[in-house]
Amino acid sequence: MPETRFLIRWPDGTPESCYSPSLVIEDYLVAGETYALADFLALSRTALAIASDRVKAKYGVPCGRALAQLARIEAAAADFASLPDARVAVDAFERDGEALERPST
Repeated sequence: MPETRFLIRWPDGTPESCYSPSLVIEDYLVAGETYALADFLALSRTALAIASDRVKAKYGVPCGRALAQLARIEAAAADFASLPDARVAVDAFERDGEALERPST
């Protein structure tokens, strides 16, 4: 399965590199977009759950790294939950350490 990293910036500007075991994250988040914190959490939960389920279908066990990444996202997001209009930016996707260009539609 192709692993993907999605590079984000939290509302305070702190960058973070996040892990997905599947390309499905790119179906839910768009590089260059910013998301309301609640929307980012919901999209991340959905995409990482699907990614983990894909690993389970292939290998018989859910992806612990995807579930750990989701836990990390949820913990970090809690720090910003009280901020009005908190937004998370998705800066880029990477595969094999290389930045990906997202095709225009």
